[in-house]
This record gives sequence, C-alpha cells and structure tokens, in this order.
Amino acid sequence: MKSNLISKSETSTLLKTVSEKWGIEFPKIKNLKVHQILDDAQIITGEGIKILKINEDYLPFLSETKMLEKFPNVTVDMGAIKFMCKGANVMRPGIKKYTEFEKDQLVCIVEESQHKFLAVGKALVASSELEIMKKGEVIKNIHYISDKFWETGKIIYD
Repeated sequence: MKSNLISKSETSTLLKTVSEKWGIEFPKIKNLKVHQILDDAQIITGEGIKILKINEDYLPFLSETKMLEKFPNVTVDMGAIKFMCKGANVMRPGIKKYTEFEKDQLVCIVEESQHKFLAVGKALVASSELEIMKKGEVIKNIHYISDKFWETGKIIYD
C-alpha cells in the first residue's frame, strides 16, 4: 500500500469537495495523507479525519463516530445486522426508525440495541417515501464493518 502526504492546495481542494458533498464544514487540516488501497479506493487520513474514497464517492470511515453522527441515519433491527455486515443493501422491512434524508444522500446505518454504526450507504429513495413503502431497497450499502476497507483501515494510523 502506497501512502503519501498531499500538498496544501490538494488538501484544500479535497476538503472543499468533501464539504460540499457532505454539507459539513471542516476546520483547516494540515498534513492529509492518502493511502492507496486499491486502484479505485483510497483512505484519506489527517488530524481528526478519516475518509474513504471509492471512485468518486467520499464516505466517512466507519471508525469515525463523531463524523458519522453528523449524517442522517436509519436504525435497523437485529435481524438485519448479519446481512449488513456482508454488504447487503438496507431493505424497508428492516428499518425501525430513521431521520430525514434525500435520495442519493449518504446515510449511516445503526443497529438498534447498542446503537453502533454498521455501514454507510447512499439513499435510493428519500425518507419521505418510507411512510408508504412496505418493501424494497432503501439504501445501497457501500462501506460496512468487516469489509476490505474496514480491515485495511484498522492498520492505518496517522
């Protein structure tokens, strides 16, 4: 795995892009490091930040609880956990409660008993549609606990 520091201009461009996509302001961060883990995937680390980039998607890394709490979320029942941790998408019947989100927005998936983050995905529908939905896919699972990014991320430190 190749790791390298990126320049100040690259850092500010990257943070600006992620801020716009996520709707979250970042403080100035110096010394961002990019860890190339696959051809199409990188883990970006810096002071108080860990971002997973897959193709053009920027995702908060699952170990970053403070960051994950800033995103909309859905709480899934205990039966959904083992499927989520194998990469399954979130289906309507498994959702117990949720906050508001729009279609294509990043949404965090939380399990109902310990309230731990299981996955980050992209909404396939807006939360306003969940009232009338009885079945079907709600969130595309992109990054989940025990995936290859999670395992690699555990060995990366700043």
